[in-house]
Amino acid sequence: MSDDVLALENQVCFGLAVAARSVIALYRPVLEPLSLTHPQYLVMLALWEQEPRSVKNLSDSLALEPATLSPLLKRLEAIGYVERKRSLADERALEVRLTESGRALRAEAEKIPGRIVERLGLPAGELAELRTSLHTIIAAAARIPEPAGA
Repeated sequence: MSDDVLALENQVCFGLAVAARSVIALYRPVLEPLSLTHPQYLVMLALWEQEPRSVKNLSDSLALEPATLSPLLKRLEAIGYVERKRSLADERALEVRLTESGRALRAEAEKIPGRIVERLGLPAGELAELRTSLHTIIAAAARIPEPAGA
């Protein structure tokens, strides 16, 4: 590593961006047979954990703006994995739930993490440490207030 504070190789943001793109690219051929993109896969993971979920709850859990989440949900609904309905408890809230097809997909999806670990070729312990570090970074960044006027 260079002593230059502005050297690309010294930037955490650069390492995170390249690592994220590289890992997401590994998912593409694994998710394609399931008709899922990586962002859609994340939505399905959240719904396999808990359903129904409001769009607001999904948005918060996935750290996505509702405007970004909405087209993902529409595509998942179009392929028959989820359904969106107004909440009976609060008509203003839109609930998302899995269809039978979406629930059945979980069995196939359970193979994905192992395939990704295999494709990466890194020890599971090293990946667990990385995940912990990433969660620490995410939490630290969330604590920083937005600058005034942003």
